[in-house]
Amino acid sequence: MSQLPFWDKLTEAEADLLVGGTKPVLYQRGQNIHSPSRECVGVLLVESGELRTYILSESGKEVTLFRLGKGDACILSASCLLSNITFDVFIDAQLDTEALLISSAAFAQLQSGNLYVENYALRLAADRFSDVMWAMEQILFMSFDARLAVFLLDETAKAGADNLTLTHEQIARYIGSAREVVSRMLKYFEGEGIVRLHRGGVEILGKSALRELAQAKGK
Repeated sequence: MSQLPFWDKLTEAEADLLVGGTKPVLYQRGQNIHSPSRECVGVLLVESGELRTYILSESGKEVTLFRLGKGDACILSASCLLSNITFDVFIDAQLDTEALLISSAAFAQLQSGNLYVENYALRLAADRFSDVMWAMEQILFMSFDARLAVFLLDETAKAGADNLTLTHEQIARYIGSAREVVSRMLKYFEGEGIVRLHRGGVEILGKSALRELAQAKGK
């Protein structure tokens, strides 16, 4: 718990409340953690694995808003703590994920009595809102080839490798598109020598070409 920025601002009683209201959890890959119809889960501190937050259209189309990995905190799983703000989002475990879960009741009590905890919650919400706005900006204002180029560059930077283990279906979910559209664009990239497609993955061959596409953001 000491990694929380407000830890040293807690009283002894508040620290005991936090520790007592926190438990380790394990989510299996593909497991739904939060949805609009489920009760407020609590604040999640990711220790390993990956969580994906997304919205779902009436037709069933998924649009990924952001993903969280080791060291990240998820406040939208405790959206009931954010006054006058409703987040109709889904959160799934993208990989087997270990996390610490701070109960909504414990966090709410801490937030109401400690300014540092309240500021932490507001900062987390602001950070996630910024992520959401970035996702919407890409969808609304970037051409699809630029969006895909940005995504592939981000993934190689995150993985520290040029060979990505991602299916076309996964990429489509991440960038809010149809699998067929992703497949066509990847085929085009392959024809241009930018990527090499293989079963269950994509190898990046031309980062400079991807950067040029990413910089050409207009539709």
